[in-house]
Amino acid sequence: MLSTKKTKIVATLGPATDTRDVIKDMMQAGVNVFRINFSHADYEDVKKRVDMIRSVNKEYGYNTAILADLQGPKLRVGVMEEGIIVNPGDKITFATGEPFTGNQERVYMNYKEFPKDVNPGERILLDDGKLIFKVVSTNKENEVEAEVIQGGPLKSKKGVNLPNTNVSLPALTEKDIKDALFAISQEVDWFALSFVRNPADIQDLKDLINENSSNRIPIIAKIEKPEALVNIDKIMANCDGIMVARGDLGVEIPAEEVPLIQKELVHKAKLYHIPVIIATQMMESMISSLTPTRAEVNDVGNSVMDGADAVMLSGETSVGAYPVQVIEQMSRIIKSVEESELIKVPMRTPFVRSGRYVTNSICYHAATMANEMNAKVISTLTNSGYTAYRISSYRPNSHILVFTSSRRILTQLSLLWGVTTFYYDRFVSTDETIEDVNHIANEKGYVNMGDIMISLAAMPIQGKGKVNTLRVSEIDSCAIRAK
Repeated sequence: MLSTKKTKIVATLGPATDTRDVIKDMMQAGVNVFRINFSHADYEDVKKRVDMIRSVNKEYGYNTAILADLQGPKLRVGVMEEGIIVNPGDKITFATGEPFTGNQERVYMNYKEFPKDVNPGERILLDDGKLIFKVVSTNKENEVEAEVIQGGPLKSKKGVNLPNTNVSLPALTEKDIKDALFAISQEVDWFALSFVRNPADIQDLKDLINENSSNRIPIIAKIEKPEALVNIDKIMANCDGIMVARGDLGVEIPAEEVPLIQKELVHKAKLYHIPVIIATQMMESMISSLTPTRAEVNDVGNSVMDGADAVMLSGETSVGAYPVQVIEQMSRIIKSVEESELIKVPMRTPFVRSGRYVTNSICYHAATMANEMNAKVISTLTNSGYTAYRISSYRPNSHILVFTSSRRILTQLSLLWGVTTFYYDRFVSTDETIEDVNHIANEKGYVNMGDIMISLAAMPIQGKGKVNTLRVSEIDSCAIRAK
């Protein structure tokens, strides 16, 4: 089955994706990764959907991955009386302790350490930034007095953002630990960690995975806090991918800064050879409409032109009326943009002498040669997925076909730009293996007679070592002629 788009689609599971037929149709339309949003997850429902995904993968030959997205330290106000409106200049008290129903003067805050963490002059944002308050004073124990800067309806259980505050809550809450252990039991392919601020947040989840799983589960750091932008190089050096989570990020920093930050993060992720997902409100109008807005089409198109590995859908597929149609529409946009010559992704050579120096050099030159020779395919055998990350980050014009005997790697790599994975477990000579790989590429429609194909492998194949061999082949109707 020839995969024609290179930018991947992440779709969120929910009530709208509750049947096997819908799951199958979404995969057929172009979904590469299904996301479990643990902010709204019932374990029984999750297990049922995970089983459906794996069943469809097995029956129809897909390698669709599963991403567990942990909620993180989500701050909220409590239940409010109906019809509360606050106006600029009003004073209001945020109180912790025992929950109570809020009114015009007092609001419950679910974050116990809130009075200790905030300081006078800092901002409190509610309901995705629709309401803005400024801290006037705090007793450092259980009450914070604030002044309304931007007013409006103050509703129950709305989210709170503290863009100026050093929040003492860990990125991995008690709920997250419980959810992560369940996700590990389901053998998910990826984790996404919310509200990452520094590398220590990532290490906490790594430690939890290592203690409870014999398998490595890569971690995506969600970039949605100003602190994450300050520590971005250290975060990228310690995670396996990032997500530009524009919802909370666009609340905590000025909205006009988000487009350039998105471009900068995508560019930097490629230098670190890790995948990057663009998320939040990509095609939100399609929750209830069969037609996206022009702005949404441009948003998806620009994310593809930036060089994102994947674009993500949330409510559009979890609760939307048209979960399959939104995937079809997004796939069409991706394919249209990818075929344009306007996309120019600079290739770089960040070589540093290391244990991977030979493999890194081979991956870089494979991507360079593929573009120079107009090779249709770069193929690589991998036991860890390392070469797939490297080659994908260079964004070659060719397809990247990855062959592995690891079922977990097979699905994990489905997130990476341009990568298509195949199960392969014949450990024969290098010549036979490359001949096998070239035959499969031809059989699946990626190459035809006369096409150039670049193959990477580790010699000897049986040793399952690091890639140390690059071979250029021309596809012949009867045989493979090694060049």
